[in-house]
Amino acid sequence: MTTRGTPGRMIRIDDEMWELYGQLCAEEGTTRTDELRRHVHSRVRAYCKAKGIEPPKPRLIVRRKKPATD
Repeated sequence: MTTRGTPGRMIRIDDEMWELYGQLCAEEGTTRTDELRRHVHSRVRAYCKAKGIEPPKPRLIVRRKKPATD
């Protein structure tokens, strides 16, 4: 499933590691998706800086609020 116009990516991680990673992220107040995205962006920025490459311009991500439930 894709959201906000970004393509979905598939990675393979064993179930136990994925579950523990979810717990770690929850304790840090984030999600696996946000954490992985930040990691990738950080690594790419460092790579571009080291290679003298202009990094991609960041895209504005608009967070949608969940509808109120009764």
